[in-house]
Amino acid sequence: MELISPTVIIILGCVALLLFLQWKNLRGPPCIRGWIPWIGAGFEFGKAPLEFIEKARIKYGPVFTVFVMGTRMTFVTEEEGINMFLKSKEVNFELAVQKPIYRTGKIGTFNLYQLTGQLTEELNEQLENLGTHGTMELNNLVRHLLYPVTMNILFKKGLFPTDERKIREFYQHFQAYDEGFEYGSQMPEHLLRNWSKSKKWLLALFEKTIPDMKTYRSAKDNSMTLMQAMLDIVETERKEEMSPNYGLLLLWASLSNAVPVAFWTLAFVLSHPTVHETILEGISSVFGTAGRDKMKVSEDDLKKLPLIKWCILEAIRLRAPGIITRKVLKPVKILNYTVPPGDLLMLSPFWLHRNPKYFPEPELFKPERWKKANLEKHAFLDWFMAFGSGKYQCPGRWFALLQIQICIILILYKYDCSLLDPLPKQSPLHLVGVQQPEGQCRIEFKQRK
Repeated sequence: MELISPTVIIILGCVALLLFLQWKNLRGPPCIRGWIPWIGAGFEFGKAPLEFIEKARIKYGPVFTVFVMGTRMTFVTEEEGINMFLKSKEVNFELAVQKPIYRTGKIGTFNLYQLTGQLTEELNEQLENLGTHGTMELNNLVRHLLYPVTMNILFKKGLFPTDERKIREFYQHFQAYDEGFEYGSQMPEHLLRNWSKSKKWLLALFEKTIPDMKTYRSAKDNSMTLMQAMLDIVETERKEEMSPNYGLLLLWASLSNAVPVAFWTLAFVLSHPTVHETILEGISSVFGTAGRDKMKVSEDDLKKLPLIKWCILEAIRLRAPGIITRKVLKPVKILNYTVPPGDLLMLSPFWLHRNPKYFPEPELFKPERWKKANLEKHAFLDWFMAFGSGKYQCPGRWFALLQIQICIILILYKYDCSLLDPLPKQSPLHLVGVQQPEGQCRIEFKQRK
């Protein structure tokens, strides 16, 4: 009996040790659950999600989970977790939208600059409509320029309405759709009636115009539009009934980030006089001082004005998306935690770009930091994640950058501009896409003489 007791103790001790090691190996990250079933921490998270993420990082450490609306979202904020997010084969990113766009070849880096002439022509036309002087909300000015330009180039010349009433109607519905997309794409539509109404209006627009889009050819070079190339793929895969949905998705993807990026770039430039003056000097050295002419912009011209591209990328860095996400397919080990399959693995570019370890003086607008990036080779700074990373980067990033570059050049070439309000803060309410401004930001513009 005396021999049995120590043996039993040893066996029990081994079992306990094994169970402890197994528990430690399967131990998940700290989880913020809230107290309401299914909703979890949804109410607290939804009040100001950007601020919630940073407060949780400070309190719980570099890896933590938030339970919201029946979904587990595990955030990673330091190097080991970020590398797992970007490189692990156990996490997945849906390529359904990216593949069709890449396959068209329309917006690849090699043939992108073929669009410079078309972009310049379209933007010049919209600037003519803007008039010689005025005061307006900067966001509205950017929309006034980029909405019609994007639709005419990617979809069909003349698709954007010209009647004032119809233009206002389009603005109203697209802005409602854009602003509600983050929640409308995840919640039952009957809970968001205004968003659902605008979605149906936009889908009806595409249903009506898709037959014309299919047969449209440019009067200049008979080339296909990006929408036509996408429709060809949709027809090949026998999903023609979904064509309006793909069209609306393409429209949203091409405008939802381009507009706020152009807004923030102009706002940052105009609120930093030295940067503004340096850009104006560069534009004058390339295009001359006259501001009224309909200038042309070439690929070589853009290469002579690198500061503008640096400003765009620096604005994106400071107002980057709140989250990008992957789906965990199998258990993944991060630090001392095991993230279970089914979790959404989340990375916040907004907060990553504010880590002084990766970006010194992270809160400052310093476009010169982009001198170190090899932009000629289409390489960004290390740890810049606004477009995603690797093969999962935004497929439309080069078109958006080109469009915004030309837009800013033409505005600053043609007009003397100044802000009438301080640079606004970003709204803490949005996680998807580039951040929106929290308050108004009016611009005064006057045509150069």
